Amino acid sequence: MGLLFLEKFKLKNMNKVFLTCLFSLGILFSSWAQNSQEAPEFELKKSEIEGHLRFLASDALQGRRTGEMGNDMAANYIAAYLEAYGVKKVPGMDSYFQDVPMEATTPPSSASFELNKKVYTQGENLLILSGNTPSIKADAIFANFGWVDKESGHDDYKGLDVKGKVVVLLPGTPDGQDPLTVFTSMKAKRQMAQERGAVAVIELYRLPFPWNFFRQYFNKENLSLAADDNSQEDSIVYGWLKEGDDNEDIQKLQNGKKAKVALNSEGYARRDVSAQNVIGIIEGSDPKLKDEYLLLTAHYDHVGTGANGGGPYTPEDSIFNGARDNGMGTVALLAAAKAIAEKPVKRSVIILAVTGEEVGLLGSQYYAENPIIPLHKTVFNLNTDGAGYNDVSYVSIVGYGRTGTDEIMDASANIFGLDVFPNPAPEQNLYDRSDNVSFAAAGVPAICFSPGATGFNEEIAHYYHQVTDNPDTVDYDYLLKFSKAFSRAARLVGNEATRPWWVKGDKYEEAGIKLYKYKP
Repeated sequence: MGLLFLEKFKLKNMNKVFLTCLFSLGILFSSWAQNSQEAPEFELKKSEIEGHLRFLASDALQGRRTGEMGNDMAANYIAAYLEAYGVKKVPGMDSYFQDVPMEATTPPSSASFELNKKVYTQGENLLILSGNTPSIKADAIFANFGWVDKESGHDDYKGLDVKGKVVVLLPGTPDGQDPLTVFTSMKAKRQMAQERGAVAVIELYRLPFPWNFFRQYFNKENLSLAADDNSQEDSIVYGWLKEGDDNEDIQKLQNGKKAKVALNSEGYARRDVSAQNVIGIIEGSDPKLKDEYLLLTAHYDHVGTGANGGGPYTPEDSIFNGARDNGMGTVALLAAAKAIAEKPVKRSVIILAVTGEEVGLLGSQYYAENPIIPLHKTVFNLNTDGAGYNDVSYVSIVGYGRTGTDEIMDASANIFGLDVFPNPAPEQNLYDRSDNVSFAAAGVPAICFSPGATGFNEEIAHYYHQVTDNPDTVDYDYLLKFSKAFSRAARLVGNEATRPWWVKGDKYEEAGIKLYKYKP
């Protein structure tokens, strides 16, 4: 009898809890949906959305490659519409542009690296990326990752004399050997070696994808953020070496032995490149919350034309228009700018269209390192980017489950008849491949709001970084829904009483605690 009473008591109270939860969710969704028809995102027009994409992904813009005229035309177009929509310049700025200093470098046309009579040749098992030298004959010395971190006290050069020597390094840093860390640490490692007097840096190619892919990507003119002193940047040779099956000499170096090397490289070239992020601000409506900033981002660059595009092309069509990647995201960003400027949210909103994503997340990296609004005032980054779509019933949220914003994303999609597909193609590591990671790595909670992709299949591959990705192939009814949903998500985050935060244990949580000096 006592057990039966207990079961009835538990059931009765569980029902109460369940009904309470349903009631609470009803209030929550009601608050998100109330006055929906008054919100400007519901009035966005297909004709305007389509017009934006047809211009940004037109042949006239020549694939919007960073540093080229088409990219500048896109930047001016975005800035003109921000002004027309009533988005303001950031106080203290006289334009909507943040200059992003870059440089274009072309690897040497020929190079060789000789280690104990074994010769490595440019393009085969060697890729020198910078530096001209007719001949270097020196000692080689192994310096682990070649990394120095004053904060943690880590110093791979401690006790090593590398002056006048060729430094051989493992790829990445002590804290990470993933591709993103490897690529973003390259410049810093080169500078650290140069400051200590090294004449060359050679990293060992131990990455989880084919050498041919790496070689094809880097063995051409490449863009990077400009060094503080470009003349010094050219004075040191930097490159990568692919070990063969017989890497006994490399193993000896790693074991602390020195070796004689000869290094030659010719044909390296470098030039300055002009590029810009486009930024505007919408002041928040709440006297307190307006001091917190929601950062909306999309990259507006693409890969350009011909060989720069990285994919097959013909004389009849050599323009990589980038309608999906990331014309769609840029259009959604403009849509959100229009909707929120017309009816501001409680938090202030930064509209940031970044350049240089396709060449290494450079625009977002530069802003994260040189923020116009301090990053500790930026409480969330809602980025939009994607390789395309294969299911127009979805939006895909990359980073779903990581920042406490899942219900908002669901509600924003559902109200326009769309569902959320969480974290598509996990094998692609998409979260760390778009601009959101530049802010996440600095501690800002961030997700990427993407077109509906359920995986990286043939339909995605048919358009991703291909000349076929032109505006005539886009579903504009879907693009309108996608743009409305992105705008709605921005509105709900902007009005939410509590700020987004990393789920406990997320790999970027510690960076967030450090940035904000805050843990909920």
